[in-house]
Amino acid sequence: MNPGLRASASGMRAQQTRIDAIANNLANVNTTAFKRSRTNFEDMLYETLQGSQLVHYQGTETLAPVQIGRGVRLADVQRIHTQGTFEITENPFDFAIEGEGFFQVQLPTGDVAFTRDGHFTRSAEGTLVNHSGYMLQPEITIPLEATQVTVSPQGLVSAILGNSGQQVEIGQLELARFVNTSGLLSLGNNLYRETPASGQPMTGLGMEDGFGQVVQGSLESSNVEIVQEMVDMIAAQRAYEVNSKAIKTAEEMIQTVTNELIR
Repeated sequence: MNPGLRASASGMRAQQTRIDAIANNLANVNTTAFKRSRTNFEDMLYETLQGSQLVHYQGTETLAPVQIGRGVRLADVQRIHTQGTFEITENPFDFAIEGEGFFQVQLPTGDVAFTRDGHFTRSAEGTLVNHSGYMLQPEITIPLEATQVTVSPQGLVSAILGNSGQQVEIGQLELARFVNTSGLLSLGNNLYRETPASGQPMTGLGMEDGFGQVVQGSLESSNVEIVQEMVDMIAAQRAYEVNSKAIKTAEEMIQTVTNELIR
C-alpha cells in the first residue's frame, strides 16, 4: 500500500478519536464535578531515505538525514482536573471541595473509590451515601433527632441533637489526594480508582497539608467549556477533511500510474 495512504488513514483515525473525546466532554457539560478529557498524539516511526552526510570535508559541514514520517497515533487521553465552578444548592448534605482532594466512598466489592461529586443523602440508617448508595468513608451517621447539620471548611460535621440547643460533633469528613490525579482510572458514575500511575492516596483533613476546603451547600460543576470544545471540534473536523483529501490524492496518483502501465 502507498505509505501516504497509511499515514493519512492514521490521521483520520486520530481525529475520530479526538472527536469522540470532545463529544463525551460536551455530553457531560452538566455532570456534577466532571473533568474534561484531552487527547494527545505522537508521530510514528520514520523511514530514513538518506542518512546524514558530510560535505565540504575541509569545512566539515553536515547535511541532515532525509526522513519521511509514517503517520500519527494516540499517545494518551488525559483528564484535566481543573477546578469547576460552584453551584449553590443550600442542601446541607451537598459538599464541594475548593482546591485539591476527593471524597472517599466504599464500593460493594469493599474497595474504596474517589469522587469530586459531593452530593450525599441519608440512608435509612442515617449514614451518608452517594447517589449510587455507596457509603461515604470514613462512615458518618446523622442521628434521626439531629437538626441544623453544619460542616466546617475543615470537614468537621456538627449538629444540634434533640432540644438541647447545643452543637455536638458527630463526624469528620476525610479527603484524599494523589501525586498524579491524571493517572486515576475512571469508573463511571463520577468515580475514580487509584492506579500505579496515580500513586497511592494521601488522606487528610480540609485546609491542612495541601488539601482544599469543604464548602457545604454547594456542588462543583463540570469544568467543560463549551466554546473551547466547539473550537476543538472544528479543528478536528478540518484535520479529518484534509487527511481524507490526502487519501483521495494518493489514490488518484496510483490510478494514474496504473493506467500508464496498462497502456
